[in-house]
Amino acid sequence: MKRLGTLTAIVLVTIGLVVAGGIAGASTRAATSDKPTDTDIGVSSSEIRIAVIADVDNPFAPGLFQGSVDAVNGAAKTINQQGGIGGRKVVVDFIDSKLNPNESRNAVITACQNDLAMVGGASLFLTSVDDEINCKDKAGNNTGLPDIGGIVTGIPQQCSPVSFPANPPQILCDTKTQSPQTYQGQQGAAKYFLKKINKDLKGPNILPNDTKDAFRGDKVQALINIQAGIKQTQEVTHSGKDPQSAYTSVVQQMKSDGSNFAFDGLAYANMIEFQQEAALQGVTGVTYQCTTACYDKKYIKDGGASSEGTYLWTAFLPFEEANTNPAMKTMVKNVGADKVTGLGLYSYIAGMAFQQAMKDVVAKQGVNGVTRQNLLDSLKKLTSFDAGGIIGSVDIANKKTSPCFVLIQVKNGKFVRVSPSKKGTFDCTKSNYATVQSDLINGS
Repeated sequence: MKRLGTLTAIVLVTIGLVVAGGIAGASTRAATSDKPTDTDIGVSSSEIRIAVIADVDNPFAPGLFQGSVDAVNGAAKTINQQGGIGGRKVVVDFIDSKLNPNESRNAVITACQNDLAMVGGASLFLTSVDDEINCKDKAGNNTGLPDIGGIVTGIPQQCSPVSFPANPPQILCDTKTQSPQTYQGQQGAAKYFLKKINKDLKGPNILPNDTKDAFRGDKVQALINIQAGIKQTQEVTHSGKDPQSAYTSVVQQMKSDGSNFAFDGLAYANMIEFQQEAALQGVTGVTYQCTTACYDKKYIKDGGASSEGTYLWTAFLPFEEANTNPAMKTMVKNVGADKVTGLGLYSYIAGMAFQQAMKDVVAKQGVNGVTRQNLLDSLKKLTSFDAGGIIGSVDIANKKTSPCFVLIQVKNGKFVRVSPSKKGTFDCTKSNYATVQSDLINGS
């Protein structure tokens, strides 16, 4: 507010503020004491319905994102244990997108008709976001369907104006029409390897080619590793359906060029194939880096000795340290210790982001302020969110990733924290955050 030059003006403004404050206070008290009503699609006097759209039932990777569904159900359980939202219970509608573009689009249309928002989704073939952007609210306005995704890989969904991924996208959306585009990511692990293991690391980057989105996601990480100082000797693309023999020539080249590092961006089963092939050919002394996909007990169980020593970094606290953080402990309990996965955790985080945005709405608008528009407005202000310390603080509103990470290694058949050494903490050094430029949309 500008300073006013006369005493009269100051008095008038002061009186106005007092009156306005009294009215606002009365309004807030009234809103707080209001009984919940049906305020928008998916919102009744007793329930708030949210949709989790995920690829689960499919012939290519059966049960692919069941962990995301379990995580959103766990998040709803947590929210309801804490009193729900605006006097209402949160109910989860699971809609299976089945790794199919048509099913994915139909799932969004169904959610638009029945749910307040999409939360914690993991749908790899959502190629168009017109249905979520143009989704009508109860009043018939094209408000859009709030989308707080868990695993969001496609650029249209990542950069949708109604999309606020809990795990921010790699692309900086204001560069998506440029050539090259700018991508953001985490180089903390690469810097650790170069400083603590070997300052002269070199080796292959093995990237997925099943979809353009999958390739782009891991290509960005490879570029960030290279920028940090790890030399690339091979760039190889593989399908998740490839057999172990597909890695034969890769490992042979590693032996020939003396590789001592390897990054594999595929699923944990493919990482096992790669490492077993390396063992078969007698390749040793390699620092292996996997993605969060390897943060799964099945990786250790199925990989056996070949998984020993593998590094992976996470943007969240290790599940094994649940007792160091009350929010993490609640997450493991409500999702189920046998159901938590590294990828699924982001869907739980999405549920917690939904809770925080809605709590802010109720605090300001009252129990009957629970609408899609108010939720979207609240998400646009969610610039610092850490889910109770489960993750490092992230800017969901502006889709900016966090510099915070934890480095984990497989040791003696267990996931063990490596850096930082203190349990319950993150390495949040600002220089961990990195950007790279590359044309990964047009392919030039």
